[in-house]
Order: sequence, then C-alpha cells, then structure tokens
Amino acid sequence: MTHAPASPKSASQSPSLLRIAGLPYFLIAFIARLPFAMMVVGVLTVVVSARGSLSLGGLTSAAVGLGTACFGPLLGAAADRFGQRAVLVILALANGAMLLLFTFVVYGTAADGFVLLAAVGIGATAPQVAPLSRSRLVTIIRDRMPEARRDRTVSGTMAYESAADETVFVFGPFLVGILASAISPWAPLVGAAVLTVVFVGAFALHPSGRHVSQDRDADGRAPSAVSELFRPRLLIVVVGILGVGMFFGAMLTSLTSFMADRGAPEQAGLLYGVMGVGSALLALGVAWLPPAFSLRARWLVFSGILFVGTLLLSVVDSPGAMVLALAIMGIGIGPTLVTQYSFGAARSPLGRSATVMTMLGSGVVVGQSIGAAVTGEIAESIGTSAALLLPMVAAFITFAAGAANWVLSGERRRLSVTV
Repeated sequence: MTHAPASPKSASQSPSLLRIAGLPYFLIAFIARLPFAMMVVGVLTVVVSARGSLSLGGLTSAAVGLGTACFGPLLGAAADRFGQRAVLVILALANGAMLLLFTFVVYGTAADGFVLLAAVGIGATAPQVAPLSRSRLVTIIRDRMPEARRDRTVSGTMAYESAADETVFVFGPFLVGILASAISPWAPLVGAAVLTVVFVGAFALHPSGRHVSQDRDADGRAPSAVSELFRPRLLIVVVGILGVGMFFGAMLTSLTSFMADRGAPEQAGLLYGVMGVGSALLALGVAWLPPAFSLRARWLVFSGILFVGTLLLSVVDSPGAMVLALAIMGIGIGPTLVTQYSFGAARSPLGRSATVMTMLGSGVVVGQSIGAAVTGEIAESIGTSAALLLPMVAAFITFAAGAANWVLSGERRRLSVTV
C-alpha cells in the first residue's frame, strides 16, 4: 500500500512521537535499561568481594561482554524475525534467572571457570532494551509520521536515546555502589534481576511491541540479505561505537585508580558524573544542530574534541584538573554516540533494524568490558599513569573510525542525514 506525500500543513499538524508512543513507554524503557547498565559493574563488585581477586573480577566482566558480543546481534535478528514481544519476554525471565544463578555460583565453592561460564550466560541473555527501543521508535516514525518530519524526528530520537543511555550508564554504577554499600555486594545483581523481570517484561508487553515481524515492508519486499550487515559503511560504525564503549570502561576504571591513589576511590563516581551530565546535555542538543553540519562532519569534530580531552589525562595531577578534562571529554562523547546511532538507523538494511541496533548496543557493552578489564589489569600491575593511557587509545580508535567514515561516506553524500 502506498501513501501520498504529506502536505506541509498535515506534517505540522501530525502528532509528535511522544504522543504516538505515550509517556509511559519512555518511562518504562528508561527504567528497563538500568539492569543492563548495572551488570558489568555489579559482576565486578560481587566477584572482588566474594573471591577476593580483582583480576578474576575483570575477566568476569569481560565474560559478560563476550556473551553479549556473541549473542546480542542474534537476539536482534530474532526480534526482526519473530517480533520483539516474544523475544523480550523470554529474555527477561532467562536473564533474571542467570543473574540469580551467577550470585549463587560466585558465593559457592565452584571453580573460577564456572563463574566465568555463568557470566557469559548473563551477557548472552541480556535484553538489550536500548537498541530495541531505538529500532521500535524508528519503525514508528517511518510507519506513522509524514515523510517531511521523519529525518528530524529520527535525529531527535537518537539524541534522546543516547542521552538516556548516558544517564543510565552513569546512574547504573552509582546504584550498584549504593546497594552494595547499604546491603551487600550481592544486592546489585539481585536488584538487577528484579528490575529485569518487571520492567523488561513491561517493555516487552507495551502496545508498541505488537509488531510480529519487520521481515517485510509495506510493499511486501523481502528483507535484505545477511551479507548487507557486513558492508564497510555499516561495519565502520560498529568499530567506532566499540571505541566509545572502550572509552567508557577505560575512563571509569582509570579514574577509580586515580582517586584511589588519593585515598578517595568512592569519589570516582562523582567525578565521572561531571562527564556524564555534560555528555547527556550535549547529546540532547544534537537535534538542534543545523542540517548543514552533516553527520560525517559531526562524528569527526566531536570525536576530535573527545580525543583532545583525553590527551589532558597525561598531565592531570589533581581532582580539579581531572574535572576539567572530564568536562571537555563530555562535550565530545555524547554527540559522537548520537551521531553513530543516527548512522546505524540510516544504514540499516531493510528488515534488519533490530539486528543493527543490537550490533551497536553490543559494541558499547563489549567495548566497556574490554576497556574495564584491560585498564584494571594495567592499573594493578603497572600503575595509574599507564592506566590513564587507555582512554586515549579508545578515543583515538573512535576518531580514526570517524575519519574512515568520512572517506567511505563521501562518495555517496546526498542529504546530511544520510552521510
């Protein structure tokens, strides 16, 4: 079925995305992200407490990322094929069970190998609400909004979603710290299990999840071949977002080591929040950038600001100087993440939007796990100065991917929203 193009008047009078999806949707989707943000840090916390090994804790966090890397895109493909509702209901129950099982195993007498295996299970069953929410909202925009408003609405939606991710990835570790301190190190994982079952289940059953399958579009065309997911123009976005995830993990871990050297490791989260708050605000502001400031230029500019901010880490010698460096990095990281997700939405092959978004979401988590594990090992064995080099490496990977994207997208540059 075809639709006539919307007139300017009808486009201006059409309902907003907030009205179409409903405020409860955004509240549920926001809270449902929390368990995902709590997992890596929660696993690290409980392993260090129960087993007394920072090295094992880092490996276990990396194992969570490994499970996500291996199974996340497959779960996205299943959502494309069978619809989000059925897949998410199963994952909510399975992941809640795996979180409880992991807690039981880590406090038991099982060998470290079983702890790592259970951690892989947590990552493998993780319901990636954030990427699936992006896919769901983009589908709503394309199906129910006039063409004249789609591009700007998609850009604004990616900005909101990235700001929500930023907020959750700052608040998640903070919540882990509160629960672990006030109750016990096992409390964050039990809390994450409860949140997963209740709010991921609610997200799954929300009316917006009724789409059975996105395998065919309105004209009945079959979905794109799987090989379309491996195009260089899409893979470079995955590499870039992997760099962002590595930056998150490396920055938080090296910052913790930096503050521990000054006898106040518990203040690392407060300093990290300076970057997170600024990043979230700037991410929201991306929707108001002029169309002439193309996506490929935004990636290069804002990742460049991020990289410059990380270079300051080589000279910081006080919490005040660290706050300044974090504030500069916050200017770059949020808009970079928004831009990468916008590229993912624009370059998703037909019928593969959930797959692409879970690929990108997996990239963030895998990168975070790798960054935290490697940085933790370096901080423990070599020292904080060496650990502070890792955020620079991650930022450079993100910037280099942006430069490669500039070249790859230059040949096909049309509208700013597609390049």
